Formats: sequence, structure tokens, C-alpha cells
Amino acid sequence: MPGADRPPSQRLRAFQRVKRNRDFGAVREHGRRTDCGAFLLVWCARSSDAATDPARVGVVASRASVGNAVARARAKRRLREVFRQHQALVPAGLDLILTARPALLRMEFSEVAQRFVQACRKLAPPAAQPPSSHA
Repeated sequence: MPGADRPPSQRLRAFQRVKRNRDFGAVREHGRRTDCGAFLLVWCARSSDAATDPARVGVVASRASVGNAVARARAKRRLREVFRQHQALVPAGLDLILTARPALLRMEFSEVAQRFVQACRKLAPPAAQPPSSHA
């Protein structure tokens, strides 16, 4: 079975994926963006009851920007793998959308990973309610 030798914390499970159109739309509409050159990262905190759930990732690669089906599949695999390897850097309760750009396939994987790590430093954890002071 592929991936069986990976530690459980490193696996990318089905519940860690953004799948629904409305979830993609919500992240795009309410999320914050950062341009990483080879890809665009958009992130948004989920509802407060999901703040302890692991981060989720959605990957987009359009034909117009990346190319044919083979190139799109390769780009999406790269972005999913970068997220899988560095998911511990992403605060819980966030949804991320990674949108591939043409430069992604021309870059070494290590450079793509480095850009993702740099972008993860900009991710804000879900907003916590500040304690109210009633005196």
C-alpha cells in the first residue's frame, strides 16, 4: 500500500482537503492572499467551532495558466506534497487554496517548498476572542 510507511502525522487525509465549491468560494472571497511567485496562497480561518481541526488545503491548476492535463496534474501533485511535508507549520483551523502558476513547473521542488515555508510564516492563527474586562 503506497504511503503505508509514512508516519501518521505526515499523511494527507481526505478530511484535510478543501473539496466543495462553496468552501473554495468562501476562502477566495474572505481570505487573505500572498503571492509566492510560483503559486498564489489564499487562506481563511474556518468557523470558530472548527478552530481546533487540522488545516485543509485545496489545489487549483488551470489549463490557461499551467497547461495540459499532464502539467496540471504534476503541478497539483507538487503543491499537495509541499503542504503534506510542511503541514505542521500551518495553524489549525485554516483553509488554504494553493493556485499553481506557470513558473511552478520550472522550479526545483526544494525552492517551491522554501517559498511555502516562507508563506507559512505570514499565516495568522484563527482569531481568538480577547478576554473582556468588565470592571
